[in-house]
Amino acid sequence: MRSEGDFIKINEWLTPFSWLYGAIVWLRNEFFELGILRSRSYKIPVISVGNITVGGSGKTPHVEYLVRLLQDKLKVAVLSRGYKRKSHGYVLGEMDTEMKQIGDEPYQMRKKFPNIYVAVDKDRRHGIERLTTDEATKDVDVILLDDAFQHRYVTPGINILLVDYHRLIIYDKLLPAGRLREPKDGKSRADIVIITKCPKDLKPMEYRVLTKAMKLYPFQGLFFTTLDYCDLKAVFFEEEKKLDQLTEQNILLLTGIASPEQMMTDLTPYCKSITPLTFPDHHHFKPKDIIRINEEFEKLPQPRIIVTTEKDATRLPQVEGLSEEVKKALYVLPIKISFMLEQEENFNHKIISYVLKNSKNSTLTKERSDFQIKSTNNKHTEEKKHIISFRDN
Repeated sequence: MRSEGDFIKINEWLTPFSWLYGAIVWLRNEFFELGILRSRSYKIPVISVGNITVGGSGKTPHVEYLVRLLQDKLKVAVLSRGYKRKSHGYVLGEMDTEMKQIGDEPYQMRKKFPNIYVAVDKDRRHGIERLTTDEATKDVDVILLDDAFQHRYVTPGINILLVDYHRLIIYDKLLPAGRLREPKDGKSRADIVIITKCPKDLKPMEYRVLTKAMKLYPFQGLFFTTLDYCDLKAVFFEEEKKLDQLTEQNILLLTGIASPEQMMTDLTPYCKSITPLTFPDHHHFKPKDIIRINEEFEKLPQPRIIVTTEKDATRLPQVEGLSEEVKKALYVLPIKISFMLEQEENFNHKIISYVLKNSKNSTLTKERSDFQIKSTNNKHTEEKKHIISFRDN
């Protein structure tokens, strides 16, 4: 079994450059602490989800968890940078907005959650102002900032830091020697820290060791989540498969994400063999990539199937040249997160309490005692009466 921090690779020879990079990041953070660079807070509830490492730590499934938790009672908006999009400035995603205009992850959320607002803007302050003042979106009740932990020009009401179990920040180093965007002490800005992608069989002793090793402050909540895989869905036609139907299949695992290792580890027990075909995160597939996909699939023995991620499935239908055999065999594997140690109710309560306490919607405030917490497995538990308070950011 893999253990915590096992995907970390340190390039020791680049350490001197990490010192220089660290000095620049430290100076920027000091400017914010001294008020030279100013951060703005908002009357509307704002929840930030992000990390301090390069690469995937599970931001999208955690943002989607929050959407599912809140969308039944509140008008939710997700504001993202829109990484690698072909547009500029503020863009509000519509159901017919092309993926290239808002980016793959916002496009994914726009299609999955038609009743929320999804917008992109590199300037998060400008994006929040547009969401709260534009006629089309001014009824928004809560804004979720995707990948904004380091966007310090906004002070969120709740700051959620995600830490990949396999890339724990306590073992990592600053760029370029490691994958940290800023010193690990930056975790002190978080109200909630979530260790993501945990093995489902994590032992009680390991929880205690991790809790001690993270060295969090008393005001910070520590949670643990794991990945749950849903039924596979065909990309080019209507069909679903359960994971246990892959027993005899040879899988071509096609990914353009930052950390595909966990997905490969998790799928291995379900199939006959796995052949990884990996591309960089947010990769835009080129003609030579399509040729490679077709060729790698043809090499696999029968029976065979291609499994890809939701993020990659937003880009693949946009390209030309995939063979008919590939199209027939291409399935997406949706993921959700679930909380461990029976922490779900506690986490949900923290989020709901903050949002309702700070909501501009007077009707929702009056209905506070009737608001029920909706978890991703459709369990509802009544909100407790005590008030959750977060430190003054």
